Amino acid sequence: VGSIRDEETCERLRGLIQRQVQICKRSVEVMDAVRRGAQLAIDECQFQFRNRRWNCSTLETMPVFGKVVTQGTREAAFVYAISAASVAFAVTRACSSGELEKCGCDHNVHGVSPEGFQWSGCSDNIAYGVAFSQSFVDVRERSKGQSSSRALMNLHNNEAGRKAILSHMRVECKCHGVSGSCEVKTCWKAMPPFRKVGNVIKEKFDGATEVEQRKVGTTKALVPRNSQFKPHTDEDLVYLEPSPDFCDHDPRTPGMLGTMGRQCNRTSKAIDGCELMCCGRGFQTQEVEVVDRCSCKFHWCCYVKCRQCRKMVEMHTCR
Repeated sequence: VGSIRDEETCERLRGLIQRQVQICKRSVEVMDAVRRGAQLAIDECQFQFRNRRWNCSTLETMPVFGKVVTQGTREAAFVYAISAASVAFAVTRACSSGELEKCGCDHNVHGVSPEGFQWSGCSDNIAYGVAFSQSFVDVRERSKGQSSSRALMNLHNNEAGRKAILSHMRVECKCHGVSGSCEVKTCWKAMPPFRKVGNVIKEKFDGATEVEQRKVGTTKALVPRNSQFKPHTDEDLVYLEPSPDFCDHDPRTPGMLGTMGRQCNRTSKAIDGCELMCCGRGFQTQEVEVVDRCSCKFHWCCYVKCRQCRKMVEMHTCR
């Protein structure tokens, strides 16, 4: 879908439930930011998983990540967390850039800080972005009723994704004074770069907790399946079932593409190494020609001129 400009477009958006369509119609001006957020989530997922057996491949059908996200695995946990975070991030960025009438900079940040600097400039309105993400993204789970273990898992991971931004908000400052001296310093609150958010959520993926639903008092809650593990925090990812090995293509499971034909690193012992990536099936090696920029020189003023260098390199792909 191109730009989302009117309520009719909301009806044509694939993958939305009816209550999300209603939110879309009430907040049409925000939906372009939501669309950018969705693309941001896909790009970041593919970057973070580029060297793993499941590399966040997308499909033309819904859901875009295939059946991988319909199972309660840690990969699904990552996708839900990065998606909720990306919507909060993109909507907040749209607020700060002045493209939305409904929100702008965070005007709650003003006056003089305890450290003595002046709050000024445009602080990112993360509260609005998070609130919109909670209403738009979470409504899919809340409409199912929150008693199912999968709905609880998704809601928990959505919130963990948003907390990856909230916990890493930073203060950026500018100095004013003669010759740039810092006689006066104005500062504002800014979100971390989204790559930082992706790195945080990927770390949480690596240390995710396997959980199960139990009755705690009068409510149903997710608790660690292994009672010897410490309870997870609001910032941790949780999952309900172990992941498949992602080795083989399974035509009955959209998104399960296997690792045949994937590039691997012959010298690595990690998951990107040929032994693990290719699941013991072996790999083939071929020489390919690559073109790189080389002998780059800076010319006054102001451009860089490079030559194109060709070289032969070995490329290893899984059988």
